[in-house]
Amino acid sequence: MKPWKIALFTAPLTAGMLAIATPTAQASATSDIQSEQPTAPADAKDLGPSDATQTVTASIILKMHNPSGLQDFIQATVTPGNPRYRQFLSVGQFINQYAPSNAQIHQIINYLQAYGLVVNEVYADNLLLKVTGTVAQFNNMFSTSIHDYSESGRRFHAPKKPPKVPSPLADSVLAIAGLSTQMAAHPLSMVAPQLDGEPGATVVLPKNGTATNEPGSYTVGDVANRYDVTPLYAKGITGRGQTIGIATLANFNPDDAYTYWNTIGLKTKPARIQQVHVDGGGDLGSDAGSAETTLDVEQSGGLAPDANIVVYDAPNTDAGFLDIFYKAISDNRVDTLSVSWGLPEIFYVSALNNGVDYANELQALDQVFMEAAAQGISTFAASGDSGAYDTNRQAPAPAYSTPLTVDAPASDPYITAAGGTTVPFTRTFRLGTVTISEERPWAWDYLQNLGYTGVFSVGDGGGVSVLWQRPWYQWGVPGVKNSEPGQSFVDDTGTTPVDLYDLPANYPGRNVADLSMNADPETGYLLYSSTDGGWIAGYGGTSFVAPQLNGITALLNQYTGGRIGFLNPTLYRLMRIGGYGKNAPFNDINDGDTNWFYKAVNGYDPAVGIGTPNVANLADAIRQGR
Repeated sequence: MKPWKIALFTAPLTAGMLAIATPTAQASATSDIQSEQPTAPADAKDLGPSDATQTVTASIILKMHNPSGLQDFIQATVTPGNPRYRQFLSVGQFINQYAPSNAQIHQIINYLQAYGLVVNEVYADNLLLKVTGTVAQFNNMFSTSIHDYSESGRRFHAPKKPPKVPSPLADSVLAIAGLSTQMAAHPLSMVAPQLDGEPGATVVLPKNGTATNEPGSYTVGDVANRYDVTPLYAKGITGRGQTIGIATLANFNPDDAYTYWNTIGLKTKPARIQQVHVDGGGDLGSDAGSAETTLDVEQSGGLAPDANIVVYDAPNTDAGFLDIFYKAISDNRVDTLSVSWGLPEIFYVSALNNGVDYANELQALDQVFMEAAAQGISTFAASGDSGAYDTNRQAPAPAYSTPLTVDAPASDPYITAAGGTTVPFTRTFRLGTVTISEERPWAWDYLQNLGYTGVFSVGDGGGVSVLWQRPWYQWGVPGVKNSEPGQSFVDDTGTTPVDLYDLPANYPGRNVADLSMNADPETGYLLYSSTDGGWIAGYGGTSFVAPQLNGITALLNQYTGGRIGFLNPTLYRLMRIGGYGKNAPFNDINDGDTNWFYKAVNGYDPAVGIGTPNVANLADAIRQGR
């Protein structure tokens, strides 16, 4: 039995590629590569067909070869004692074993050119083609109709009906992205609320050292102290020789990161940040999410102060979200990579994703994370900021229901899902005093208990995937859950409720999160962002934890002498053999509190995953090959 497979989708990966014939003047027979979905973006005004002469650039993602063999290879690379343990692939080796050959790429290019489309770029791993043509040419090629839409004051184009792949390409093409320019993902960060006139958090800067010891104004120095990173610094482990990668959908000002590090008194490697603007790069500004990118760099680079940083940013579209990962991983320059943007997993199969083959795009993300694992790149994603009910903050309207669900891409089996906690603090609010005496899952139920409203279901994302089967590293782990019954995603905006998607009950899915750290804005962090007015206190979200684990893993790589690869199997193996207690790699979070649904108990639970890291002990355990 293979470690897992994806459920619900109708277009499984296939081994090999068929020879491709040049099309006739008439459109050839087509194959719908999309799960059955409605045909227009939800809650958007249809402005009619797009200008037929308008230029469109799309991404065509190709299927890898022998995915089951790649799964076996990845498992071998993270199994101590296996001859392939940490014997990672170069990009060339990956292509030779798992990607289309150059000859097959040329066949595909010839077919596209017969429709008038131009291939501008083939990514280095032979899995993604950047293709340009007119609206008319794409409509003809993929048997669709691209329309213009308006939603919330923003204009974009998207297919009126699902695109179809010509049958000669059906065994080659996994997904088409870029025919829609609708926003694709949300940043997973937030600022502490000003509840009923409560004052906002006050900026407190360090007076001695790099830490403030002040909830709401914590820095990377506080993170290092709390999670036992500091002993590695004492041994000269600072990320030297490592390269951190950030995948993001907004541009930022690199000077902000240097201002943050310099102001808190942190000595870092100079001129360490490089930007790669994918597809022209993301927008710059507060509304675009530049603070998200800024905090990713400040946090990851602050915990690994001598590591280089490469920031891959792209427009916030479905193509941009795929392209940043395929570009970063096929470049193979970064040793670790994190993303703090996401979307509720059920959005990928619900009626909200009209006109875009999101089901196949989720598979496209999965195969690029598999490539990262094969090349030894450790990847991290924020688990979400709406507790166990991920759609609550991100649904397009408040009348959508909030079933139990997890966030993607954190739910993918080949990425480490970063959850969040609240660390101990005491604060007197207008309606009462909160005292958190031990680290617990982050959930603002403690504010709700005081009488504040509008805080459900803010907290760390965690739960059970209903798309991905349970991966091998979670098999037999006490505390791992199946999906709950009676969960439906319903649109109540109209006079008659519309059931968009019924989640399967008792599904043995991949559990999220894997590892957690402080994420609650009430016990949160300082951020310096020029696009948001400078210094901000009370910033938080699992967006902080993903880059923190990114920077910490750069330290682990240096400490162990090279890339340690896909981290999850190592984390769960160490947990099984005595992960908690004195000199152990993890701290158990077991106070019985919840992320609004799942309780923190002894050992693993979906509220916080394995727990929090004791980084120095974790580093020793990994270096010993345990």
